[in-house]
Amino acid sequence: MSDLNELRQRAHEYLKARHWPQANETFLKLIEHDEQDEDALIGIAASLDALGCYESLHTLAERILHFYPNSAQGLAFKARALQKLERLSEATIANDQALLLDTNLPLAWLNRSGLQLLQQKLPEALRSAQRAIELAPQDARAWANKGVALFNVQRIMEALEALDQSLKQDPDHLFALQMKGDILCKVGRMQEVVEVTRHALTLDPNNIPLLTQAAQALRSLEMYDALKNTAAKLLELTPTSLLGRESYMRACRGLGQYEEARKAIEQVIELAPRDVRFWTLKADTLYRLDRYREAASVAEQAVRLNAEYPPARRIHEKAVRMMYQKKEKKVARPKLVQEDAGSPGDPL
Repeated sequence: MSDLNELRQRAHEYLKARHWPQANETFLKLIEHDEQDEDALIGIAASLDALGCYESLHTLAERILHFYPNSAQGLAFKARALQKLERLSEATIANDQALLLDTNLPLAWLNRSGLQLLQQKLPEALRSAQRAIELAPQDARAWANKGVALFNVQRIMEALEALDQSLKQDPDHLFALQMKGDILCKVGRMQEVVEVTRHALTLDPNNIPLLTQAAQALRSLEMYDALKNTAAKLLELTPTSLLGRESYMRACRGLGQYEEARKAIEQVIELAPRDVRFWTLKADTLYRLDRYREAASVAEQAVRLNAEYPPARRIHEKAVRMMYQKKEKKVARPKLVQEDAGSPGDPL
């Protein structure tokens, strides 16, 4: 018996420390001794929820309810799984049943706030999130839901405060990091976006929304080395991303790598063939490579797309002027050689 008690204590310590796989494994050992061990079943459910294993969580919740039909926690975990599996009507029914059995169950209030957010019931979602926080102030998810609700009713600074509280409870809470990065992007606090996304991407390097936020911030701050790496990763995951291709091209230009930028901009134009900005950038890139005739031709195409776009007209004028200057130099050079050759007194 003492061995089982020690095992249970260790499982709960893992759960408290957010060591989810170890918690799951240790609770499973308890189930081997008693398949109806309610404490162990709830512990496994909590770890599966944290690990995002929602199909398994749904199966386990049904098992809990088979053994304990009136388990409010079993119903709340079932609702949690159904919500994440986008079975919202079933999730709402299960969660309402959980709250009927226990009106002070934090998970059920968390679920309710999440469901209300998905249904755009924003004042109700805010109240439910606040209730979840009152019952479990250490739950990072409840603070994050409050932040989302506040953001959606345009209470931006309060939303950021709620998300900071979420991250205070769990610095690695990916949803809160992503939501904070999104809000900071919208309010133009790009240096903070870089800091938030840098940490978040260590947790999930393939997170496309986070890579997108990072690219926007790095471009705004003209941090071109980092932008090039971020854009390359974004393109690895989403090869047809216009933002990824544009960011890569702009990073190359910012680093003075115009030949690489020229190749990159061809792919950008494939994705947005009618965008005058990209044709103008192509013309400017060719101009910087001293390919004035091509630059003039491409700029002419940009002007045809939008004659009222001043940068296109300017680069066209510059390219044409340089094209003729280059031509005049070529014509003038043989004449100068001939004159020099015939000048009296020149040494042979």
